[in-house]
Amino acid sequence: MLDYIIVGLGLSGIAISQRLEERNKKFVVFEDNSQKSSLVAGGLFNPVILKRFTLAWNANKQVEIALPFYREMETKLQAKIVYPLEIYRKFFSAEEQNNWFEAADKPILAEYLDTKLVKEINPNISSEFSFGRVRQTGVIDTDVLIKEYRNYLKNKDEIQFKSFGYNALQINNDSVSYNGISARQIIFCEGFGMLHNPFFNYLPLRGNKGEYITIYSEELRLKEIVKSSVFIIPLGNDLYKVGATYNSRELDPQPSETAREDLENKIKKLVTCKFEIVDQSAGIRPASKDRKPMLGRHPEYKNLYCCNGFGSRGVLISPMVSEQLINFIENDIQLPQEIDLQRFNKKHYEA
Repeated sequence: MLDYIIVGLGLSGIAISQRLEERNKKFVVFEDNSQKSSLVAGGLFNPVILKRFTLAWNANKQVEIALPFYREMETKLQAKIVYPLEIYRKFFSAEEQNNWFEAADKPILAEYLDTKLVKEINPNISSEFSFGRVRQTGVIDTDVLIKEYRNYLKNKDEIQFKSFGYNALQINNDSVSYNGISARQIIFCEGFGMLHNPFFNYLPLRGNKGEYITIYSEELRLKEIVKSSVFIIPLGNDLYKVGATYNSRELDPQPSETAREDLENKIKKLVTCKFEIVDQSAGIRPASKDRKPMLGRHPEYKNLYCCNGFGSRGVLISPMVSEQLINFIENDIQLPQEIDLQRFNKKHYEA
């Protein structure tokens, strides 16, 4: 008998799988490639919300856990995944500058926000009010991470590239069975696909469509991440990822012309050099009503678990909460109330 079945191998599923491997647990993953949000994500690790200059939820702890986690993944997979890059926030007014200085004076933000403003970072990107530098930031190449980790599990015969059929899941007192596979527990890491999960679709999962364009520009020669009305993320070889959009109304997973035009117009206002759009991607981010992750045990079935609801910050959140969930299952260490899906138990019984 296996210890676990894992459904889904985006950022959540990878983090859960890694935590189980650290504990020498036996597991199998089911992945049907239906969810794209982790694959197409910008991959930014950034503890600061740059619209309001505030620290993101639990960001200090997330950074402390996430970077060693991804460094370890680089060693395991023998692949380059972590790219430390500073972010430069373009200011649009003197008031924004003042708000930046106020935030930088706060002890929780002082290590991230540089009080010395930068007048120019690139001749093709101007700002009348300078730029603010954010430290301890960068990019995780989620595309490489996910593809290499899938290959890693494939070589160990620990992944099946198939859709998971909920009707075939048999739930016993001390185990679950699925198409001849028995395991003590099952963890669903399905992202927005959880809407189709009859065991957890009572949870208030909210989709948020994010789209990016990739541009090519020989003139831009940008080596830092720039945040204005959009992010510009250097990819190397004169390629840059630009995004992202946030759309909670239209949840078609395909890239849209509207988003392409929106991003193109915004980048035209930001850079003065020529560029061409060479790619566009889209994914549906899984978010919760209260903007906190949703982790924990099913209200009725003690062997069923969920790990979901990371929104746009999955890169930083997943290493931390995966450890918390496995500690809860294996060591009976209680989950923090703010992320425990028990906070939505009433919705389950009303469904």
